[in-house]
Amino acid sequence: MGKNHNASFLRSILILVIACTPWLTQSQEIKIFTRVDFDLEGPVQSCLVTTKYGKEVYDFNKEGMLTKSVTRYNDTDYDVTYYKYRQEELVEKRFENYRNNIFDSGTSYANFYTIDTIPVRKVTEKIISYDKEFLDRYEYLYNADGILVKIIRTNNDGNDETLIEYTNHKAEQTQTNSLNGTILKSVRNSTKKAKDKTRHRVVLTKNFLEGEPDVALEEIFDTEGKLVSETKFNHDPVKKQFVPIEKITHEYDKMGMLIKSTTKKGKSVDVKEYIYQFDNGETGNWIKEIITPENTYTSRKIRYYEVESAEIKEE
Repeated sequence: MGKNHNASFLRSILILVIACTPWLTQSQEIKIFTRVDFDLEGPVQSCLVTTKYGKEVYDFNKEGMLTKSVTRYNDTDYDVTYYKYRQEELVEKRFENYRNNIFDSGTSYANFYTIDTIPVRKVTEKIISYDKEFLDRYEYLYNADGILVKIIRTNNDGNDETLIEYTNHKAEQTQTNSLNGTILKSVRNSTKKAKDKTRHRVVLTKNFLEGEPDVALEEIFDTEGKLVSETKFNHDPVKKQFVPIEKITHEYDKMGMLIKSTTKKGKSVDVKEYIYQFDNGETGNWIKEIITPENTYTSRKIRYYEVESAEIKEE
């Protein structure tokens, strides 16, 4: 089975951390994590990830949805997040913080989701601390096509409204997010012809600070959805345009595994190469990733659900 290893396995972990901490960022659409987000294939029951920074443990149900994640910093300090679903909809998420093996109710909280589909889809999210303090309320409003168009946030400081607008121009589609009338970011999707004459998808994300251009990121994906390059930009107020400051290119093997990343920043060039060990010889899920030349590594211990063999009936 072909691989589709993303440019960074830790990217999924970062997204997970942000999604579990709503006040770190404004107006994030609700995301349901599955084993695919963690570069896992097959009937995975759990995955223990070990790096020099600590350990992560992910549990999945038989449908492949994430049900529990544990971030362990040391033997006594760790965070646990639980996910509860109903008919493949996320209905509850609980974040529990433990320090010195003691549960901290003051920094732990729960998210409760209510889904309404009449006349159009609306999801209401309430965030309450374990001390029963109200933190936030979000309303996610969708149009008739099921596309998110508005997020209303309510807390003790008042209301915030994020409008999400979509525009099409020729072969480009642009999503623009505005908070209380001030632009937050824009995401433009387009395609371009690569050297091998295939069409690559280009995603340009521009972030704004108080309505003014700030930073940008251009990501290019190949026909299989693998990230082949990413370019970071800063906005130059004198030139009144985005100026590239760093470019990272990624190379993959025939199985789709990332084998090399080259980062160019100014005159400096940094090259990293990736080596893998798999849990089934040369196939299956990878269980160890070694990055050279620094020789850092990430290891994974994966448990699988037992798959019942289908009975063969003779006619």
